[in-house]
Amino acid sequence: AALQPLSWGFGVSNWPNGKSFKAGDVLEFKYNRPNHDVAVVDKEGYESCYVADDAQVFETGDDLITLQQGRNYFVCGFPGHCNNGMKIAVTAT
Repeated sequence: AALQPLSWGFGVSNWPNGKSFKAGDVLEFKYNRPNHDVAVVDKEGYESCYVADDAQVFETGDDLITLQQGRNYFVCGFPGHCNNGMKIAVTAT
C-alpha cells in the first residue's frame, strides 16, 4: 500500500486532485495535535461538516488511515475548521 503523506490544515480540499488511490492505500495525516483532529465521516457529514457521535476520530497528530474502496471522507472535527476547508474526499479504486 502506497503511503500518501498529507499536511492536514486549512485549504486541503484540492489535495487529492490528480492523485490516484487504491483501496488499502494509507493516508498519513500530519498536523499539530492540540489544534486539530481527523474524523472519518460519510458524504452527508462531509458536505455539512457534521461529525456523528459514533464517528471514528484520530487525534495523534500523525495518523495512518487505510482507504476503503469507493469514496472516503475526512474532516477536522474542531468547530469551524471543516467549514474553512479542512476536509478532503478521496476516491479509492
